[in-house]
Amino acid sequence: MQMLTDKKILVTGPSGQIGLPLVQFLAPHNEVWGVARFNQPGSREQLETLGVMTRSIDLSSGDYSSLPNDFDYVIHLAAFKTEGLDYNHAITVNAEGTGLLLQHCQKAKAALVMSTHSVYKPVDDALHAFNENDPLGDVNYIMSPTYSISKIAEEAVTRYCARAYNLPVTIARMNASYGPNGGLPTYHLDWVMADKPVVSRWDPCRYSLIHQDDINNQVESLLDAASVPATIVNWGGDETPSVHEWCAYMGELTGHTPDVRIVEIANSLRGSIADVSKRLSITGPCKVSWRDGIRRVFEERHADQSKSTITGQSSKLLNEIKRFL
Repeated sequence: MQMLTDKKILVTGPSGQIGLPLVQFLAPHNEVWGVARFNQPGSREQLETLGVMTRSIDLSSGDYSSLPNDFDYVIHLAAFKTEGLDYNHAITVNAEGTGLLLQHCQKAKAALVMSTHSVYKPVDDALHAFNENDPLGDVNYIMSPTYSISKIAEEAVTRYCARAYNLPVTIARMNASYGPNGGLPTYHLDWVMADKPVVSRWDPCRYSLIHQDDINNQVESLLDAASVPATIVNWGGDETPSVHEWCAYMGELTGHTPDVRIVEIANSLRGSIADVSKRLSITGPCKVSWRDGIRRVFEERHADQSKSTITGQSSKLLNEIKRFL
């Protein structure tokens, strides 16, 4: 690590699936600040134990009086994602909140803003690899209907901020992240071990899986690629396994027989493959293959758990999906 050593770094959403391992990675070598509402008991204390300076802030409120504005780098991971059709609130948080954050931190050397593969307009071809210039649109994400539109709005606001404040920005459209702290295949592994059904929206439904270790290691290069106008890049892994493929491998690892069910969703993505050519030119290749990554998740997450154990987070996701079966 060169650029991200002895720097003052702000991370929003520091207790999340990606955020927590990332701040654990950054904190030993940098002054890391974490901003969230901290609704989950113990989440703030966990970060402070790691040496992270925390502030409880609703990013969409506009009140940043408790937060310094002299950060070297900003990594914006926080996002509003929930059920319901309150587009106004979703845009207030995801779009306006991002604008207010970047306005406050406009002195930074660069900002990395996390977007999503869900901004792409669905196509019929399940094997289509979406590139950064493909049309944007609503993916009809059942568990969070407002997500696609509000994240597209967030990208627009971010692009404006880059030009208005001369703030170098990278907008990274995350595909499918995972690691021992969570992610789609991680939850699928929980369900396979608990003999619960795994739901896929298509067959084959492929993703560009990226392990948390590669995410951590690529942050520096993505910040270094920040520019005005903003750099837009797909953030996914180099391999594209399908849900059926990784569940079959999970069966080999665990001795459980996966129960994969197809539930088609109209007007949604059939596959989630990212064209990562641009990311490769910025970061170089990933280091963790999907099989090694899933094996490591199994070893780290389930080493001391019985086959009936299922985490609270993955259990909640399972219950959400069951409502649509």
